[in-house]
Amino acid sequence: MVRPKKNKIIVTDGKKGMNDRYYEKQELPDARKHQLISFIKSGIRILGYGALWISLDTAVILLILSEMVGVKEELV
Repeated sequence: MVRPKKNKIIVTDGKKGMNDRYYEKQELPDARKHQLISFIKSGIRILGYGALWISLDTAVILLILSEMVGVKEELV
């Protein structure tokens, strides 16, 4: 029997041979990093909405930045 690599899972039918199947192990996202980035994104977004009272240009830049951080959040 061939041993699977570290990040592979083997499923057998109990018999030796050709019916063995190998599956890639799914990598789970890091929940702590996701939460931290989400809080940062929310903070930037709150600042952006607050900046609407002061400067439209600053508010737009902050809100676009928060969306960019949101994309990074989904990739963690």
